[in-house]
Amino acid sequence: MFKDNLLEGRRILVTGGGTGLGKSMAARFLQLGAEVHICGRRKIVCDETATELMDLYGGRVTSHGVDIRNAMAVEEMIEAIFQEGGLTDLINNAAGNFISRTEELSPRGFDAVANIVMHGTFYVTHAVGKRWIAAKQPGNVVSITVTWVRNGSPYVVPSAMSKSAIHAMTMSLATEWGRYGIRLNTIAPGEIPTEGMSKRIKPGDEAGARTKAMNPMGRVGTMEELQNLAVFLISGGCNWINGETIAMDGAQALAMGGNFYQLRDWSDDDWTKAKESIKAQNEKDRATRTS
Repeated sequence: MFKDNLLEGRRILVTGGGTGLGKSMAARFLQLGAEVHICGRRKIVCDETATELMDLYGGRVTSHGVDIRNAMAVEEMIEAIFQEGGLTDLINNAAGNFISRTEELSPRGFDAVANIVMHGTFYVTHAVGKRWIAAKQPGNVVSITVTWVRNGSPYVVPSAMSKSAIHAMTMSLATEWGRYGIRLNTIAPGEIPTEGMSKRIKPGDEAGARTKAMNPMGRVGTMEELQNLAVFLISGGCNWINGETIAMDGAQALAMGGNFYQLRDWSDDDWTKAKESIKAQNEKDRATRTS
């Protein structure tokens, strides 16, 4: 549905762009002519993704290894990008989440999510936004949130709190920075299965099985649908959309709340198995980072 080279001349940063949803959006932006920057904690993964995407679609993808929980590291990365030409758009995709009964959650576990999702997202948005304002340059920010920013969710309280903070930041900065031509919106997708997400928040489930059973449309979302919505929000097709959170979940949040309330029926054994699955995924990720 989009014209070839629709995003020609655009320079887009995708946080968490080495895998999953971020990689998918980065690929589509590149296909449509944008110059893309991706960042993530695992530099080797981002490097491999950059090479893969350029081999597939041509263009230019620049890879950055950065922990967005570190404000100084974020500043250094954004400064380097702006020294080379800057950005026109920012996609806040980096996140972390896992299920847990809140009474069993440690401060470290809470910080593991909040420091990435809330603090990291603000650090990147602030670093980019202040440079746009100083240069009198318009810009777009699209952040990935969740439908439960509107109604909360048990068993993922750190994520619910942190994603709600992004929702609030989006509404707040849309009104504060709109005068500079800077727009901020969010996409709240339902389940689009990826390995990292599925293993940490739906361990033991066949990918998408629970969503298919409950969703009014009887299916999970697709990467293509997310790509198309992200492209539209930054494309210029309707630049008066500002400060909005757009749900993309087949009406599941309207029908069932869209959250993890159903886990109230889990037994202690179910929670033990979930912890083991999450621990295994974390160890796999650590091994990838050090290999």
